Amino acid sequence: MDATKIIELLAYTLPALITGVVAYYFFELHTKNEEGRRRYLLNKEAQKDALPLRLQAFERMTLYLERINPTKLLIRITPISSNKNDYENYIISQIEQEFEHNLSQQIYMSNDCWTIIVTAKNATIQMIRKANMSERVDSADKLREVILSDLMDKQTPSNAALSFLKNEVNEFL
Repeated sequence: MDATKIIELLAYTLPALITGVVAYYFFELHTKNEEGRRRYLLNKEAQKDALPLRLQAFERMTLYLERINPTKLLIRITPISSNKNDYENYIISQIEQEFEHNLSQQIYMSNDCWTIIVTAKNATIQMIRKANMSERVDSADKLREVILSDLMDKQTPSNAALSFLKNEVNEFL
């Protein structure tokens, strides 16, 4: 083969190769764009389906925080006997039981929000235990009075957690 035939062969093959590479590049770019668009649409649809579940989780945790608010808790749970320790244990077991019932809601919330809820629960339990250790308390009814009177001048932990919860919901709406 002489040089003219090789140059002639290259003159025909080189444009075909360049056209093939350019076509491959554009096809690859188009495929990536379509995949990104499909992913976006799937994500959008999943978020649309997940929003009601997230809102329901926030509603349930709002209800939980309202139920463990000491003022409402002590009205709802009356003493079964006059023993202050039995009443303390009963109240705390009610708080813990309701918390365990709502544990699955944490997957729909941020870590900060869940930590605030757990902290509110623990602070409420601590408040009840601290009131029970007071010398002023000698019966279950007196325990109720002391807890309620201690709350007169400060905010309950559940109210602080509720305001954080409301802010979190407003961020993603």
